[in-house]
Amino acid sequence: MSLSDGSLEFTLQQLKQVRGSFLQLHKALLEAEKQSYEYTHGRIQSRGEFFQLVIGHEWFDWLRPMSQFIAHVDERLASKEEPIALTEARDLIEKARQLVYLTGDIPLEETNYYQAIQRDPDVAFMHIKATQLLSRC
Repeated sequence: MSLSDGSLEFTLQQLKQVRGSFLQLHKALLEAEKQSYEYTHGRIQSRGEFFQLVIGHEWFDWLRPMSQFIAHVDERLASKEEPIALTEARDLIEKARQLVYLTGDIPLEETNYYQAIQRDPDVAFMHIKATQLLSRC
């Protein structure tokens, strides 16, 4: 194994850890948004209805970039035809940072993500775990 192979394996392990952390964060965010949605619109009757809301209702639009990120990482890690390269793995970790470090054009307090962190302790805990992991990558 060459040095670059070791670096790739190490970076892939980091990416897998980031993916796992994001999966937990995403689950907490979905639950928090479900509760918020139900407070405003009434009880969601089934998992199927909730799934349809998550994929199609504007209330959940802001969660889609994280959903798509997790799906993309899964797809890339599973690809046999085109294995993930070191630079792509590093780029995906950087994309993860952009998703959770709350930077952008919108004032922080106006973001749905920030509001979810403020209102739900589980989301705040998962956010901290994700950012701590990313700080070590």
